[in-house]
Amino acid sequence: MAKARLTHLDQRGEAHMVDVGPKAVTERVAVAEGRVVMRADTLETVLSGNAKKGDVLGAARIAGIMAAKRTHELIPLCHPLAISQIAVDIEADAGLPGLIVRATVKVAGQTGVEMEALTAVSVACLTIYDMVKAVERGMRIDAIRLVEKSGGKSGRYRAAEQ
Repeated sequence: MAKARLTHLDQRGEAHMVDVGPKAVTERVAVAEGRVVMRADTLETVLSGNAKKGDVLGAARIAGIMAAKRTHELIPLCHPLAISQIAVDIEADAGLPGLIVRATVKVAGQTGVEMEALTAVSVACLTIYDMVKAVERGMRIDAIRLVEKSGGKSGRYRAAEQ
């Protein structure tokens, strides 16, 4: 099996931004997810709209969208992209208990949007934590991962179920 090469390193091992100029423009979609695990009473506070800082879920959705659009400012070797769609969905899961955050990002471009989807989820989860930390500091953010991606030369990827 051939050894995989890290595309952000040149032949001397130095970091550089990948030249995506020769790549074809294709529709690219990435979906990422993560979880904020909390006590059941904290989840009820969020869902009832009684958090002291306001609408937790609304603020987290907006924060995730804003973060996806600014990924290139946060991750040093990411390209700035003209993203065509960002959706951040947050679902309560009493079994955790907590919230499942899922971001879907689309672009017609020469590079994928995996980092934008992962950044959206990460910042949305952090925003939930920030909005509710006065109620529970022991919340846990976990399981942030790429769920699927499509488009580009590497085609489709779908993560195994967790």
